Amino acid sequence: MPFDLVTIPCLSDNYAFLLRDQDSGSVALIDAPEAGPIAARLHALGWTLNEIWLTHHHPDHIQGVPELLAKYPARVIGATADQHRLPELDLALSDGDTFQFGGHEVQVIDVSGHTLGHVAFYVSAAECVFTADSLMALGCGRLFEGTPAQMWESMQKLMRLPPATTVCSGHEYTQSNAKFALTVDPENAALISRAREIDQARADDVPTVPSTLSLELETNPFLRPFDPNIRALLGMVNATDTDVFAEIRARKDRF
Repeated sequence: MPFDLVTIPCLSDNYAFLLRDQDSGSVALIDAPEAGPIAARLHALGWTLNEIWLTHHHPDHIQGVPELLAKYPARVIGATADQHRLPELDLALSDGDTFQFGGHEVQVIDVSGHTLGHVAFYVSAAECVFTADSLMALGCGRLFEGTPAQMWESMQKLMRLPPATTVCSGHEYTQSNAKFALTVDPENAALISRAREIDQARADDVPTVPSTLSLELETNPFLRPFDPNIRALLGMVNATDTDVFAEIRARKDRF
């Protein structure tokens, strides 16, 4: 892969990501929870910052932008639908739009649910998708603005990406997500094994993000509302996938 991918812990449990195209040297930052750790990592790597891609408007994803722009003349990219509550954008895009980064195509995917106007950025050449608070490691974001139907539609868009895709989500929530996942899918051997690995990683202070889409498809209950075992446990054998998804999300909110 002609890219470098760097995960940067920020705030108490956020992640920002740097994506560098090795051929052009162009560097993109995906979300800016706080400027300090991001600027420090850029300095340590000897990289400059060319672009900032914003997934949604929540402060813990954008509040570092002004300080970074004071240091780096980066192009800021985000969703047209969220433009009124994002930092000033140089490029505003919608679902299905594409733009060029280091000679490679980046696809914008509307993944509304957590918020309206939330987008993911898919870089096929890098085999990675930046999902922030939509699809998360063993979870999905809380529905602050959207509906379960919207979020399930968003999940299905992401599920159609190649299974080898690296999923770069926005928070270190994986251990708590695993504990919940086991309550609705307790006999999933892959999930049981992953939960043990997550516990060990967190004991060693190792990030559990990013993950892979194939792993999420196998273990993430929010991508598995059609699974007969989950349906049986929930008493929803004949329900729609949307209704099962909604029940899983409601149970997670009460967990």
